[in-house]
Amino acid sequence: MRKTSVITRANASLLRLHPKVPQIRMFRVALCAASCHPSVMTDQTSPRITSLSALMLVALAAVWGGSFFFAEIALREVPPLTITLHRVFWSIPVLFVVIRALGLRLPRSPRLWGAYLIMGALNNAIPFSLIFWGQVQIESGLASILNGTTAVFGAVVAGLLLRDEPLTAPKLIGALFGLAGVASIMGLDLLTGLDLHNLAQLAIIGAALSYAFASVWGKVALAGQPPQMNALGMLIGSTLLMIPVAVWVDGLPRLDLSVSVWAALLAVAVFSTALAYLLYFAILKRAGAANLMLVTLMIPPFAVGLGAAFLGESLGPEAFLGFGLIAVGLLISDGRLFRRKS
Repeated sequence: MRKTSVITRANASLLRLHPKVPQIRMFRVALCAASCHPSVMTDQTSPRITSLSALMLVALAAVWGGSFFFAEIALREVPPLTITLHRVFWSIPVLFVVIRALGLRLPRSPRLWGAYLIMGALNNAIPFSLIFWGQVQIESGLASILNGTTAVFGAVVAGLLLRDEPLTAPKLIGALFGLAGVASIMGLDLLTGLDLHNLAQLAIIGAALSYAFASVWGKVALAGQPPQMNALGMLIGSTLLMIPVAVWVDGLPRLDLSVSVWAALLAVAVFSTALAYLLYFAILKRAGAANLMLVTLMIPPFAVGLGAAFLGESLGPEAFLGFGLIAVGLLISDGRLFRRKS
């Protein structure tokens, strides 16, 4: 049986792009690349999670976790690269309406559009394609667990490439826990040979690393830009990249798809991408970056639950052990486990 998933976590880089808060760690959330607008975070205190913020966190985890389920349905009739194209293309009109409503204008700087093109490759085109291809072989819930390594690996990549994000002992320890979680999931089969199942899991790890590098690029090249504009810009960039690639590999996209597949494609674009970005920024403003990081731990339960309830998927104990190790690694990297009360 063919199995698939999509990354929705768009994106660890969003947390690192505000010029006034350089200490926010971009690796805390796996998913989206954009900067924090000056109006978003000006208070240096740690916001608390209110009832509304908690509901928004659950909603964000649901739409990101649901993206794995939507992609699973889409893969029944649409090849992986074309799903990536659908996801980035159909999210553009929604965000464009938001940009217009906010009174923002599209930038004219060629340098900035070049940066959006690179961000679109690192944060959308490459990871989405790798994950969709990988999920032809593995369960959607398992893909969501492996995708959780984005936050852990992002800490190490940032520590190696950014001066204001030193590679500390907690980050290294967290990365080791993340690797242990991956090893628990993949088992000893990787040592005896590579099959499609193992290659699929490695593809998702590659996607997580691509997100990590996107985080660094976002901070370096997109700092100071409105976050909604960064989201729209990178989606336009990734669409421009995916059109020739998808057409070359998969051929022209089919339009004679079933209603369920069209619904899944639109859902992963509108809800798991465009709406997810808007929820992300709203939660960031209300609850802060540290609390927003918790969504990374909430996504796999939604993906695993949907896969079990509607797709007949079941995961072995090694997958849940791996998730536990990755979750501990994330909390260690974030410093949450060792944070002292002031």
